[in-house]
Amino acid sequence: MLYNVITDGEDVIYVPTTLGNILLVLVFLAFLGTAVFFAGKKAAPAGKRGKLTAKQLAFCAISIALGTVLSKIKLFEFPFGGSVTLLSMLMICLPGYWFGPKAGLMTGIAHGILQLVIDPFIIHPVQLLMDYPLAFGTLGLSGLFSNAKNGLQKGLLTGIVGRWIFSSLSGWIFFKEYAWDGWHPFPYSFTYNGIYIFTETAITFIIISIPYVKNAFARIKQLALESH
Repeated sequence: MLYNVITDGEDVIYVPTTLGNILLVLVFLAFLGTAVFFAGKKAAPAGKRGKLTAKQLAFCAISIALGTVLSKIKLFEFPFGGSVTLLSMLMICLPGYWFGPKAGLMTGIAHGILQLVIDPFIIHPVQLLMDYPLAFGTLGLSGLFSNAKNGLQKGLLTGIVGRWIFSSLSGWIFFKEYAWDGWHPFPYSFTYNGIYIFTETAITFIIISIPYVKNAFARIKQLALESH
């Protein structure tokens, strides 16, 4: 069996079993490997075929590791889920900024799968998809602006808006009972999720707008794309 069913009051929660977690880890590795493949194509010199390299693997894996660690550093936590963390979304947006949208999306989905292993909260298969692989996967949309001026800022905002949309749709569909008194679940969910997501976004923008930090991220991108 891949999951256990736990009843908590009126809620039915699905918790992955050991076998289920093993399968999730294998899926995580598959998406990470795909991300590295696309990263290798982006980093390859013109006219040469991209290949898997330890360097691209390290950059993608480190971004996931940092995002996971920083997601545990919560500056503020909301009572019904969601928190303002220390730059965790930025870390997951970086592979897209470095290597383009394909690598970014695959890395984001891999991160979402890892979050599902570490801290699962599942009440429905569609909610699982929306809150984990889709919500985190869209952070990889940062890659749409990988070659643009101020691409980190533009990509970060695009990826975060994607996450906000999926998290809010999930809240509207599956957690409507938590809506504030007098609020329809749809605007409530978009407002609730927007508060913590865009608070973290504002903090992140302030930090990455500091000239020294901005230059450091540009240098890291250069290192990520160097073929040697």
